[in-house]
Amino acid sequence: MQGKQRKVVHAILFEVFAVISVTLAFMATTQHGVGSSGSLAVVTSAVAMSWNMAYNFIFEKWEARQSTRGRSLVRRITHAIGFEAGLVVLLLPLVAWWLDMGVWTALGLELGLVLFFVIYGLVFNWYFDRLFGLPTSAKAHETTAE
Repeated sequence: MQGKQRKVVHAILFEVFAVISVTLAFMATTQHGVGSSGSLAVVTSAVAMSWNMAYNFIFEKWEARQSTRGRSLVRRITHAIGFEAGLVVLLLPLVAWWLDMGVWTALGLELGLVLFFVIYGLVFNWYFDRLFGLPTSAKAHETTAE
């Protein structure tokens, strides 16, 4: 599976598990119930899916220009950290406002989620690639004998 289909399937599967995880995390760490926590999880998921599409587009453009192909552990870690850093910048004000907490408290909550999602993202992407194969940008160049 390649191209837009791969990106859409990846984002949807990733976010389904993310919404469940974030709802449970918000409920466990705040005084908010399933309604408020679940609603925030859905909104953050929508932001994350948009960011996922933009970030992966940028990452794969960069990746396609690299001389070393494949997705090593270092490249996967770099991908996960870059994605999460951008997402924290996007979500921090929303989480602080939604949960009616200070920015520093929201940052603590976000950093806990980042730790989870860096590991989750690494593991999810590794298995996604094993199940669906690497995207074209990560495959070795094929040489043809003439």
